[in-house]
Amino acid sequence: MGVDLSGAGSGESGRGVTEDSPSPPHPPSGRAAPGIRFAGIGDEAAADLTGQLDALRRLGWTAIELRTVDGVAVADLDDRAFAAVADRIGAAGLDVVCVDSRIANWSRPITGPFEDDVRELRRLARRCATLGTRFVRVMSYPNSGLHEEEWGRRALDRMARLVRQAEQEGLVLLHENCSGWAGTRADRMRELIDRAGGPALRLLFDIGNGVPYGYDARALLDEIIDHVAHVHVKDARTGPDGQVRYTMPGDGESAVRSCLRALADHGYTGAWSIEPHTHLQPHQGQDTTGADGVAAFVRYGRCLERLVRQETLSDRAPAGGGRHG
Repeated sequence: MGVDLSGAGSGESGRGVTEDSPSPPHPPSGRAAPGIRFAGIGDEAAADLTGQLDALRRLGWTAIELRTVDGVAVADLDDRAFAAVADRIGAAGLDVVCVDSRIANWSRPITGPFEDDVRELRRLARRCATLGTRFVRVMSYPNSGLHEEEWGRRALDRMARLVRQAEQEGLVLLHENCSGWAGTRADRMRELIDRAGGPALRLLFDIGNGVPYGYDARALLDEIIDHVAHVHVKDARTGPDGQVRYTMPGDGESAVRSCLRALADHGYTGAWSIEPHTHLQPHQGQDTTGADGVAAFVRYGRCLERLVRQETLSDRAPAGGGRHG
């Protein structure tokens, strides 16, 4: 399935929302509702840390999700570079709500070396402690020529071992509805929780992944909502040519409003972390953040704030909450 970003940012929800638009009346910490805070995956705004921090500063949000800095995964930064990253994030007054790893993700099929994931998790344990977060995003291994039964057996075995390691390290793995054996099916996600889980395994729900992967994300949420500990806000629609176009939140086919409302009504606490995909597509090798990536990220965040305030949680008064993750 092709991906076309040319339609990103079009549509009703994006009109009138600019980088300079006044912030909605949320507290300066970027709270969406009681116990819920806004956050963002930094490298969706800029490759360099300066741009990532600038994007969050312009939004007035105090939570960042880390994936890469200068194109380098958090686990692969050398010690000096990582120390500088941690120091600058702290100096900016930001909390790290999650670190997005490559463990079991789209680049690491089930037949690949398991030691790569064990090593990355071990390294991230120390770095997450420095950053002040316990959450590590993972997936559940894309297939690579195995029969379904064998794929599932191996994926569950590997994930169970990683969960035990995470528990020993004081981490919580967040499995995303993305690539992997349990990536698109609620029954497999529940089986993963039941057979490989424990206190160190929860779910990360990405609102926008249903469109490119061909399932109803809102229906999926209903079946897994008890296990959701972190949320990515993304939206997309499929064009008449079959290509997926990533949009501003609320302009696509991902039922963003309905999903956010369901989470709030269910008592979800944590972060709503934006992953626009309008300029950066890691698994497609596309990065057009360039000069306007920060501005586009800020527009996306402003659009989400407005959608939450005016259409999703309009009957709720925003409030503060404790640090999460």
